[in-house]
Amino acid sequence: MAAPDFVEPLRRQRAVVGCFLEPIASISILVPVVMPVIVKVGIDPVHFGVLSIARRTVAILPWLIPLLLSLIAITMIAELTLWFPASSG
Repeated sequence: MAAPDFVEPLRRQRAVVGCFLEPIASISILVPVVMPVIVKVGIDPVHFGVLSIARRTVAILPWLIPLLLSLIAITMIAELTLWFPASSG
């Protein structure tokens, strides 16, 4: 199933904005701009919102495992957290 003509520019817009802003900031800026187009074309706003948030969350997933591992390491091994302050005097 081919995407409608307006979807590709929206993808590019989200990709460019996503390079410079965090997900919440990009959603706050883009939703008021894009929502009138989405409603006029006939896409359900709730469905669009869920997809927008899911797509922005996928960008965070590659970092999820390293973040969890570092959190576990810092929690379990206190010396990792205290090493730098102790060495800097």
